[in-house]
Amino acid sequence: MKVAIVGYGRMGREVEAVLDRRGHTVVVRVDATKEVGADCTELTADTVNGAEVAIEFSLPAAVRANVGRYGKLGLSAVIGTTGWESDQQAVREIVGQSGIGLVTGTNFSIGAHIFLSIVSRAASLVEQIDDYDIFAYEIHHNQKKDSPSGTALTMAERILSANSRKKRIQTETVHGQIEPDELHVASVRGGAVPGIHTVMIDSPADTIEIRHTARNRGGFALGAVMAAEWLGRRIGYFTVEDFTRDLLSEERR
Repeated sequence: MKVAIVGYGRMGREVEAVLDRRGHTVVVRVDATKEVGADCTELTADTVNGAEVAIEFSLPAAVRANVGRYGKLGLSAVIGTTGWESDQQAVREIVGQSGIGLVTGTNFSIGAHIFLSIVSRAASLVEQIDDYDIFAYEIHHNQKKDSPSGTALTMAERILSANSRKKRIQTETVHGQIEPDELHVASVRGGAVPGIHTVMIDSPADTIEIRHTARNRGGFALGAVMAAEWLGRRIGYFTVEDFTRDLLSEERR
């Protein structure tokens, strides 16, 4: 693949390393903040340089405009940026009108999606056992822009779908007794932690703890590159779950 990297910070550099290992070519590095090593600040017909797909880890506020550019250029893309949910409908419309392919998601780590599948199954198993309560927390580095993380929200939605005793997601600090139908999801920010997501299923007798710990950003970059490979000539709006569902089903076969 010939790839445009959009957002040439730490994640952009990780993506470049994975692309190199997997035999792909980076044809342009785009960064609006003029990061060292970037080739330009904006993707245009003059700077696209024959790219077949873009892989973007930029800022949430930039996603909608960037997708507009991809649409005009006829360039499919993988977007790993989180925190732009309010623009999702507009992005869907751009993709539908332009005929490009787009994969978006809150977490491109393959291991994280295995974790989410385990969480769904565990939440379902204790649905009818009232003694077991469920709650969750996540820890990320002090530079992360969104809180709670997109993965934490996905994790919470999976729990609500699998366990009818939980009907609401509570992400704020609780200064009193939590309601039985609330799923508390707490966030901690500090240091350089790439990402830790933990679900606890607790009873008076015992505790079950399910955790995914990212050691570095390499797993997110690998998943994004694999998603771009999967996207190929597909047209339309896809989520990372569409990609990982195919991937994990193929692995089982």
